[in-house]
Amino acid sequence: MSELNYLEKLLDGTEVEWKALGDVTSVLRGKRLTKNLLSAEEKFPVFHGGLEPLGYYNKSNRPANTVMIINVGASAGTVGYSTVDFWSSDGCFCLEHNELLNNRFLYFALIGYQSLLKSKVRVAGIPTLDAIVVNKLLIPIPCPENPEKSLAIQSEIVRILDTFSALTAELTAELTAELSMRKKQYNYYRDQLLSFDEEQEKPVYLEKLLDGVEVEWRTLGEIAVIYDGTHKTPKYTTSGVPFVSVQNIKNLYGTNKYISPEDFKTYKNKPRKHDLFMTRIGDVGTCAIVEDDRPLAYYVTLALIRINQQIAVPGFIRYLIESRFGKAELYKRTLIHAVPMKINLGEIGKVAVPIPCPDNPEKSLAIQSEIVRILDKFDTLTNSITEGLPREIELRQKQYEYYRDLLFSFPKPETASN
Repeated sequence: MSELNYLEKLLDGTEVEWKALGDVTSVLRGKRLTKNLLSAEEKFPVFHGGLEPLGYYNKSNRPANTVMIINVGASAGTVGYSTVDFWSSDGCFCLEHNELLNNRFLYFALIGYQSLLKSKVRVAGIPTLDAIVVNKLLIPIPCPENPEKSLAIQSEIVRILDTFSALTAELTAELTAELSMRKKQYNYYRDQLLSFDEEQEKPVYLEKLLDGVEVEWRTLGEIAVIYDGTHKTPKYTTSGVPFVSVQNIKNLYGTNKYISPEDFKTYKNKPRKHDLFMTRIGDVGTCAIVEDDRPLAYYVTLALIRINQQIAVPGFIRYLIESRFGKAELYKRTLIHAVPMKINLGEIGKVAVPIPCPDNPEKSLAIQSEIVRILDKFDTLTNSITEGLPREIELRQKQYEYYRDLLFSFPKPETASN
């Protein structure tokens, strides 16, 4: 039986009447509270301009199981539902309870209008949603002549959607936990393969790979030249040379910021293929390798590390910097009390770097390359999971929305429109 047939069977030929929301319930505006009245120790959440509580108050003005619509700010047009008593501020519309309407049914009906509501928000000044827009929304009332049967139909639809919603949330939690576990597993093996400290026991594979060769510790500044990006605020253009900063470290060529080719010519230290970018602020030590020689401009929040490839493999240095050991080396030199945290350019070159078999460059590079090969393979697997799991979560959410919309595909007169 198809889902649409299920709805038809549920209705069993009964009439469906579409009514304006303002005709079946009242849109209530809340009352603003000053911040000094709010406390994290109080019982009742206060909603204003968003679905996250602004704070807590010692009184409530709305009962549990109430539908709300945010009417001001960046979240204007968002539909919410509170399972507890709460205080509604003037940045939050609430829908008065009606004995002929299941509040949860009303919530699901309005969720389908959320995009429309957001499109009706006045954006001049503070974004605002007018009550008249909400009042005009059309709500399906199944079997209006028989309130008992109407509520039974509404309750069955709510039961199905709540069950589906719970299953979707459970699956999302499981997928998120799986993603976290895979990342931890990757970090563990990366750190193991980069355990060159003589005082620590090395994993068997690394011992076999090194085969008793010497490991020499050098500083990053001895095997690479380190540059920083422009200190000037760039003059952005709609096209030209991509401009990257710390925000783009995960996808260098995915930036939507550009500078002109003329401005790029003034840059002294232009990135080359195999150069390494490293973040200098915030999450210090996140890296990305420049994949080709396409022009790329960069901001001072990134360091550009040009590695002597006769001594070290860029991928090896990248993994080393991002490892537990590398992060610890950077942390010792990071200005942790700065806001945001940052590391000065001169301190980056002091980071210790292990070079296996330094007297035999060919063998040294071969060992480094083998470590990179293993970690690249693991990284690819982890990233495929990292990309695949959010995609799976997104598909489950879309599946839920599909069935929700299908269960609200009540027959609608041609004259009825919002």
